[in-house]
Amino acid sequence: MRRAYLAAFAVAAGSLAVYLGLATPKPIADPRPPVKAVPVLAARVQAQDVPIILRGLGTVTAFNTVALRSRVEGNITQVNFREGQTVRAGDLLIQLDPRPYQAALGQAEASLARDQAALANAKVDLGRYSDLLKRNFSPEQQVATQKTTVAQDQAAVQADQAMIQAAQLNVDYAALRSPIDGVTGIRQVDIGNLIQANSPQTLVTITQIQPIYVVFTLPEADIDRVRQAMADGTLTIQAFMANDQTMIAEGKLDLIDNTVDQATGTVKLKAEFANANRALWPGQFVNAHVVLRTVRNGLTVPSDAVLTGPNGTFTYVVGPASKVALRPVDVLQTEGNRSLIGRGLNVGDQVVTAGQFRLQPGAMVKVSQQIADAGQRLSDAPAGTDDAE
Repeated sequence: MRRAYLAAFAVAAGSLAVYLGLATPKPIADPRPPVKAVPVLAARVQAQDVPIILRGLGTVTAFNTVALRSRVEGNITQVNFREGQTVRAGDLLIQLDPRPYQAALGQAEASLARDQAALANAKVDLGRYSDLLKRNFSPEQQVATQKTTVAQDQAAVQADQAMIQAAQLNVDYAALRSPIDGVTGIRQVDIGNLIQANSPQTLVTITQIQPIYVVFTLPEADIDRVRQAMADGTLTIQAFMANDQTMIAEGKLDLIDNTVDQATGTVKLKAEFANANRALWPGQFVNAHVVLRTVRNGLTVPSDAVLTGPNGTFTYVVGPASKVALRPVDVLQTEGNRSLIGRGLNVGDQVVTAGQFRLQPGAMVKVSQQIADAGQRLSDAPAGTDDAE
């Protein structure tokens, strides 16, 4: 009997346990996956002085170029320069045999002396005849004839003087001198060669490279901006190497050509450079940067932070709780790896510069330590400084 009670109690206790287990509510699992922050690179908006630049492809042109030729005939007796030598105006470069011209000069000087003596004698005779005429001892015809003789002798003296000048010019022309300061090129003749008078043969070319010019082109649409900037003052022109990264020299804009090339829609501009270190060389291709003006304390961001969408340019700004917001921006200029922002950002705003392809407005982000280190390396680059976090 006792065993029956114990069995009934066990069954009742088990039923109660089952009931209590079914009555206790179980927690409901959240079907949504946990939110994961997207790793990105972020940089701070900075205030910097930024030049507004127009770019054009240019060619370095010598300030002056002279092709040295001979105006007289003669054999070369001296070559007084080295190829590539810096010369000054008046330096003797090539000497032709001057002896034929010196002989002609001596002959002209002798003729002058002879005709001057004849003129002096004719003047003496004219004075004597004029004195006799006053005392009626000489006919008037004789005095008139003597005056004619004096005039002829004076003309002969003048002709002799002209001959001397011409002969002296030939002597001077036999000494070929540099007409400008510059650098000599490759010599085209050797000592002993016979040079013909007024021959088209160039003996050597001299180029003046200090100062020097750069001639470059800009689209005709930019000319009004350049003219307005010129009205405000002298425009600075920066010459860069072909890679457009290394500046070679800095000069000033001289002029805008008066004609637009209708075939290309461009206009030529000419800038002058002091070229003190001779970094610019005639014929060299360079990238010319026209500095229109400088924006003081302009807002700049890494160019990677600026994206282009259907509605224009924008960037992702990291806001409170590490959530990003899409911010439309106006880009005034992109120079190197920095973009100048005209509207849409403030100094200190944190913008995403890498990892944007996984973002949408409201997404949570986390700046990866690895990416942040890369951002710090970017900030140390010469093109600008970015505060990566």
